[in-house]
Amino acid sequence: MNVQLVTTKEQLEDAYSVRRTVFVHEQHVPLEIEIDQFEDEATHVVLYDDNEEPIGAARVRVLDGIGKLERICVLSTARKKGAGKLIVNKLEEIATSQGVSKIKLNAQTHAIPFYESLDYKTVSDVFLDADMPHVTMVKEVN
Repeated sequence: MNVQLVTTKEQLEDAYSVRRTVFVHEQHVPLEIEIDQFEDEATHVVLYDDNEEPIGAARVRVLDGIGKLERICVLSTARKKGAGKLIVNKLEEIATSQGVSKIKLNAQTHAIPFYESLDYKTVSDVFLDADMPHVTMVKEVN
């Protein structure tokens, strides 16, 4: 598996394809919410398996000096194999290269233990995003 910075239209479509599978088809998020007005300002990554098939995707934006990880997803067939950790590590690398010292994300509540294992701390009460329970989590980085 390898995480690639999206630099081509084909890679971006691969990322969108994974996001549509996970968020729109699996979790029933409306497409008009999933693909939003921040796509062009975000830095996207796509995770490919050993056969160069897209199996994960995410994006990161820097807002007010804080890295914001967004749209982190992995196809169901690739979960529990370290794919999510590879994606988060790459997003953190991108954010810290832009000088941030704090990273935040809005995690679906079922994913809290995963993010805690990567040293993220919950800093909010539960709230709904796309009708799913989420919390905001943060991590201090060097």
